[in-house]
Amino acid sequence: MTSALVVALLLLAVSAVANAANFREAPQFYNSPDCPSIADDLQDPDANEQHLCFDRAVHVAMTLDTAYIRGSMAAVLSVLQHSSCPQNVIFHFVYSASANVSSLRAVVSRSFPYLKFQLYPFDEEAASRLISTSIRSALDCPLNYARSYLGSLLPTCIARVVYLDSDLILVDDIAKLAAHPLSGDSVLAAPEYCNANFTTYFTPSFWSNPSLSLTFANRKACYFNTGVMVIDLDRWRAGDYTAKIEDWMELQKRMRIYELGSLPPFLLVFSGRITPVDHRWNQHGLGGDNIRGLCRNLHPGPVSLLHWSGKGKPWDRLVANRPCPVDALWAPYDLLQTPFSIDS
Repeated sequence: MTSALVVALLLLAVSAVANAANFREAPQFYNSPDCPSIADDLQDPDANEQHLCFDRAVHVAMTLDTAYIRGSMAAVLSVLQHSSCPQNVIFHFVYSASANVSSLRAVVSRSFPYLKFQLYPFDEEAASRLISTSIRSALDCPLNYARSYLGSLLPTCIARVVYLDSDLILVDDIAKLAAHPLSGDSVLAAPEYCNANFTTYFTPSFWSNPSLSLTFANRKACYFNTGVMVIDLDRWRAGDYTAKIEDWMELQKRMRIYELGSLPPFLLVFSGRITPVDHRWNQHGLGGDNIRGLCRNLHPGPVSLLHWSGKGKPWDRLVANRPCPVDALWAPYDLLQTPFSIDS
């Protein structure tokens, strides 16, 4: 049996286990004594619909699907473990409307029986008609575009949310990130990287067309990663930013102006207009590039969030017994109970 076949069988085995929801229960985490009581926000403690509308809660939005659920579970555990007020964190999971929601809910509830969370169906058909193929097929999954629709998916009583990808872990208190001020009329706050070659995110056709390239005129356009964002949902809704993103996606269907999935429309709408956040809140790129997913080291400096953006995911590399050194930082948060041991 070839080594490639062995790796493939291992991946299939762990995928089957993950789909069977064989995750262990996480420890329960409690608020520190100085945490505010979000229960005081309730006008009627018996009204279930109000339990999502705590003003003093930290609201976290993530997508949830079987392909990335192992990463999602690790991310949730990391958020709770490093939060000073874990009982004040409310998770909002967006799932494909065609998925088995009962199964997804059971997976989360079994590992986190005390967790405050809600699930929201995402109509993938609406997004699918606007999606163009990108350089990596995983980026074309309609659920990747759900972050563009949080303003309509989440209850209007939620004014601010932290959006997190599933391939990351926090090693700091998420309340610090959630409380980051949004300057002026900014809709988003995120780490931005002005040393990155911004031109590579768009095609020569885009830059050679003055009516398009002038989009960034009078803006200090910088790259930012959309896997970690603080979003003012009130401003998002008021500015109808979902429609602005969809306008660029519709143009992309007519003429190819970018290659990288759901990121470029965000850059077109928001780059140069976001509130910058310290880089420690998104040590991204740990999954390598989008083609080969080679190992990468941590960037120098303090770290609050580790993000395996790129092709290589830590759970896949661990199963294949080909982990990168940085994957050892993800492994302690892995809740999956595998039917075999993986050599370290």
